[in-house]
Amino acid sequence: MHPSLLAVPAAFSALALQLGGLLDTTLGQAFVVVVALAVVVLLGRIVLNVAWRLVTIAALIIGILLVLSFFGLGI
Repeated sequence: MHPSLLAVPAAFSALALQLGGLLDTTLGQAFVVVVALAVVVLLGRIVLNVAWRLVTIAALIIGILLVLSFFGLGI
């Protein structure tokens, strides 16, 4: 994992301590939930981007092997 990503949770916890009772309100808790949801969506988007590339590469390799086996050059 990239070192700058490891500093993000520490920054959020420090921010929560500095804000004190501001996050104890209903609106503050709703804000925390929305920020957490945004982090989950961002991480999910990154993971799906990597997964999409892996699926594309696998499809290309399998397609090449299929064409080669059609001509009798399979492994």
